[in-house]
Amino acid sequence: MGLTRLNKIIADAGIASRRAADQLILDGRVSVDGETIVELGGKYDPEIHDIKVDGESLRINKSKTYLVFHKPTGVISTMSDPEGRANLGDFFADRKDRLYHVGRLDKDSEGVILLTNDGELAHRATHPSYGLEKKYLVEIEGEFNKALSDQLLQGVKLEDGLARALKVVHIRAVTKNHHWVEITIHEGRYHIIRRLIESLGTKVLRLIRLEFGPIALGDMKVGRHRVLNSQEMTNLFNLLSIKQ
Repeated sequence: MGLTRLNKIIADAGIASRRAADQLILDGRVSVDGETIVELGGKYDPEIHDIKVDGESLRINKSKTYLVFHKPTGVISTMSDPEGRANLGDFFADRKDRLYHVGRLDKDSEGVILLTNDGELAHRATHPSYGLEKKYLVEIEGEFNKALSDQLLQGVKLEDGLARALKVVHIRAVTKNHHWVEITIHEGRYHIIRRLIESLGTKVLRLIRLEFGPIALGDMKVGRHRVLNSQEMTNLFNLLSIKQ
């Protein structure tokens, strides 16, 4: 493989994103040929050097896995949970490759979430500079009108800064105080859609992520997953400026 930055080697092994790998190094949890590494930027050849994280040698992924999963409500976006709560890992326990999730959906939300062992893709797909768009279908309790839609598009000041939707489409009104709305946004701050909606004095009853970048939920049933097809991979890699 040749000399490669240590954080990329760790990411490619499916341990963590590059940013999280840097923290592992700074925390003294990474060793190369028995020597603890605490400085960033070192380059090594994983086929020659014995690289360990928390004392366990890395297994280098020669093949990459890219999955899209329809996360159910009630499932937390982690691959394991010490408290025994339902988590993403429960659905992939029989897989031998070490997967980790790309981005998060809160426990009470459902829809598209990506899983991969490709650390580079995971890092870019969640980095704000690439700004992957995410589309959500939101069931709202409370009045929703053009003025509120315009406010979402213009931006709402939240406790952690301004946030705004890229696109808002009113799908249908069940009653005057019960609506379905599609909202597209490019950022991934904590509970961002819920906080945006609640800032308008309305309440989220159901939240479904329909699209993550070019990856669409389609008619995939809850709790099921599939491998990304070649067109989805091409579109995703192009958006993230990754060479295939």
